[in-house]
Amino acid sequence: MQKLAKREEQIMQAFWSLGKSYIKEIIPELPDPKPHYNSVATMVKILEEKGFLDHETVGNIYNYYPKITREEYQKHAMKDIVSQYFNNSYPSMLAFFAKEEKISETELEEILTLIKSNKK
Repeated sequence: MQKLAKREEQIMQAFWSLGKSYIKEIIPELPDPKPHYNSVATMVKILEEKGFLDHETVGNIYNYYPKITREEYQKHAMKDIVSQYFNNSYPSMLAFFAKEEKISETELEEILTLIKSNKK
């Protein structure tokens, strides 16, 4: 799975939130400044070529929908970050956030509880 560029990811976030949508429905969901319709249409075509979107034809208009779920992309993106920045070590990633005070002791305990409950 390819990594998404910033605008591509914004468009995918809109599709993941809305589900099956026309391009004109996606534009209001994008951050300001809103891109032009033609720019979004080009990006949607690229996302379809990359395998992130597909479409069905309704009359002479395309209705697009995600082929990859948000969760699938999150898993891929997290694996990529852990690989690139934390030497494939999730404990190193958690230690980084703990040292940077981006995660509290309570949150770490919640993570441990979640890990233990998933192993049962």
